[in-house]
Amino acid sequence: MKKVKMVLLAALLSSVSLTSTAAELVGSAPVDQQKVGVISATGSTSLASLEQQLSEKASDLGAKSFRITSTSGNNNLHGTAVIYK
Repeated sequence: MKKVKMVLLAALLSSVSLTSTAAELVGSAPVDQQKVGVISATGSTSLASLEQQLSEKASDLGAKSFRITSTSGNNNLHGTAVIYK
């Protein structure tokens, strides 16, 4: 049940754009960009901070956008994302 809530919350956060990030969070693969890799982040205590960690990693790698593909954990969250250029 918690995992379902996490996935739904991640989907909700995916639809919200953060202005402070260089890499854009997308809900599906952009048609004008190529998948260039997968990133992960661990140690966040909230979905918002996990999203921020993934965004920073995507930006550091020069990605134009990223899509969160999984989240897990309770107090120590782990997430993965596909990055696009």
